[in-house]
Amino acid sequence: MANIFTSFLKNLTGQPQPDIEALIRNTENVTLVCKGCNSENSKHQLLRNNMICPQCGKYFRLGGKERIQLICDRKSCTEMFDNFESVDFLEFPGYAEKLEKAKKTTKEKDAVVCGTARIDGNEFAFFVMDSRFMMASMGSVLGEKITSIFEYADEHDLPVIGFTASGGARMQEGIVSLMQMAKVSGAVKRHSKSGNLYVTVLTDPTTGGCTASFAMQGDIILAEPKALVGFAGRRVVEQTTKSKLPDNFQSAEFLLEHGFVDAIVPREKLRETLSNLLNIHSKKPKKGGEE
Repeated sequence: MANIFTSFLKNLTGQPQPDIEALIRNTENVTLVCKGCNSENSKHQLLRNNMICPQCGKYFRLGGKERIQLICDRKSCTEMFDNFESVDFLEFPGYAEKLEKAKKTTKEKDAVVCGTARIDGNEFAFFVMDSRFMMASMGSVLGEKITSIFEYADEHDLPVIGFTASGGARMQEGIVSLMQMAKVSGAVKRHSKSGNLYVTVLTDPTTGGCTASFAMQGDIILAEPKALVGFAGRRVVEQTTKSKLPDNFQSAEFLLEHGFVDAIVPREKLRETLSNLLNIHSKKPKKGGEE
């Protein structure tokens, strides 16, 4: 199977994007340290290996648009709701500064990218949460964007593929952050009642209110290997239950063993797996995708 990074795509705003080979050449002097084995790897090498550590197999985290590039047909991505932007409406101390830092670091306006794309000609709507933006914490804009993409998918009879990654609710937005759980869940329910498919891909880490709502409401739930998935932290659970937890507690493998996940899919097999699922559940004729 060809390396899934070797295709170059238009980016989600529709502007031409440099091919991945050019991007690889521009990262020859960039070094990243693996959190799994502490080995130093050039980003040049990691990009050729799907951002997986060649020494220990640890997955490096990906930005929202990087994830979409892994699976989509060329020139098929269209970003939606990209004008939605987080603001400090409660004037929470330090929040405005954190938002500006996250926006500058990720070049995004919030922690989720939404839109439509195709895999092997099958059209779908997507949302991809980006843990680089304040740990993809759930705020009003994140909830509004995900709700909006489900409403669009419902209106246009499209399946939704969601990549989850979150540290929980965004406390700087108070009770409004917690309301996003019910808001998104309502949109998921309406989309489901119309007979549309929802596939979730749990990535590292998927925790807090995200796990307690839309992350686990997919018709089919996939996960990346060894992804951390849970609600409360391990220490909190141990203190609450007063019991010793297994070493692999809250891992994707633990969830698969206990029936919370349908399959664990390696990153290099994800496009193929999602393509098969969309083919099986397709309601519409293909539009002729490009690989």
